Amino acid sequence: MKTSYLSVIFLSITLSFITIATQASLDKLDEIKLTQINGDDQDGKYGKDSAACVMNISLYLEFYKQWKSSKYTNDAIKDVIAPWRWVFFNCPKGTENTYVHGVKIVDYMIQNEKDEAIKDKLIDTLMMVYDQRIKYFNKEGYILGRKGMDLLKLRTKDYEEVYNIFKRSVELEDNKSTGPILVYYFRTTIKMAKTDKLDKSDIVDTYDQISEIIDYNIKANKDNAKKLTKWEIVKGNIEKEFEPYATCKDLIAIYKKKFEQNPDDIDLLKKITKILDKKKCNEEQLFFDASIKLYELEPSPASAFLIGKMFMRKENYSDALNYLKQASKIEDEDDLADSYYYLAICYQNLKNCPLSRKYALKSLEVKPDNGNPYILIGDLYGTTGKECGDNDLTKKVAYWAAVDKYIKAKRVDPSVAEIANSRIRSYSIHFPSLETIFFYDLQEGESYTVECWINEITTVRAAK
Repeated sequence: MKTSYLSVIFLSITLSFITIATQASLDKLDEIKLTQINGDDQDGKYGKDSAACVMNISLYLEFYKQWKSSKYTNDAIKDVIAPWRWVFFNCPKGTENTYVHGVKIVDYMIQNEKDEAIKDKLIDTLMMVYDQRIKYFNKEGYILGRKGMDLLKLRTKDYEEVYNIFKRSVELEDNKSTGPILVYYFRTTIKMAKTDKLDKSDIVDTYDQISEIIDYNIKANKDNAKKLTKWEIVKGNIEKEFEPYATCKDLIAIYKKKFEQNPDDIDLLKKITKILDKKKCNEEQLFFDASIKLYELEPSPASAFLIGKMFMRKENYSDALNYLKQASKIEDEDDLADSYYYLAICYQNLKNCPLSRKYALKSLEVKPDNGNPYILIGDLYGTTGKECGDNDLTKKVAYWAAVDKYIKAKRVDPSVAEIANSRIRSYSIHFPSLETIFFYDLQEGESYTVECWINEITTVRAAK
């Protein structure tokens, strides 16, 4: 069986290089003798004949440079092939450029080959170039990604093999995976599911896997506008591809049965709660059941955070507080900031303004560029200000402090500007009148301390 397999390989290689021989003007095809490649049989980096290896590397590189300088258009390619092929078979560990350039060389031959049978063998040769590079120079995850891209381009019918190549590449590269590889990995996953070679749940699993990688890279490149834009485009492409499978109805249908069959599978519970929360299906009963079960089996700040949000959405603020306080030990900074913000919302609804403000400020300590906590504090001031006064002036001075927070909100976070401006318009018309300000011996523009629980310094302003 092994001998037969090797024979097939040698036949493929021989046929693959028919075009090489033709283009390099090697008229005597019967003189081409292919040497079996085995790393253990090679004598060091330059093989058994180091002088010939160095000579052929130098020779093919010189012609390759000429070809490249012409933007891969002149006839130097005809002189590249013979010495390159010799290096490929006789000193495969000589230089990694043998494989970097080899991809370009063989791809050129594929694109210019008219005979479909020979072209098919050349594609096999191209795949062999990738495999041999992995064998001698590692970088398996990265190279598999490139191999998968070329195979997908040249043989669309081999999508199952491409899927497995991409899958292995992403498993190895993880957060180092490139955007295009992730996009095509997801597309081949969908293709596999459409042809019943995978289940719909595999689409969701792959989406979950690559979303983590994308989110990691978006966060890692937040200060690099060019890279950030590229990753945001990748994210948009993935979300668009996933959209047909992302409805709450579909996700519930996929995961409900799995949950019922394996209610104690912690990994499954984490996957269910994460994907349902991400796709805003967190009001579904499955999300509730899976979250509670996950917390029972593995109490953690992350699971407490999910349950706290769930109770908050059900307007059960007292129970939400218990879980959100436990979530304050969560490691993820975004979730930590949100847990404090949700605590602020709970206390706001429970009419405890000082504690609501306290947690809104704690949220800002973690994430100072989020405008929502400022909006919330402004609302606290605006809705309780009258209770802190006993005359025409003091019943309205809290509106000054409220507007200060709305101005701050849109300054740090332009995404809340519309909400902030609406609040500013609403409260500004309720500022004390100019007459009231003069009556209490105040002037516009001077500092004023709003007392009561607010206890903040603001600026005197008159209603316009």
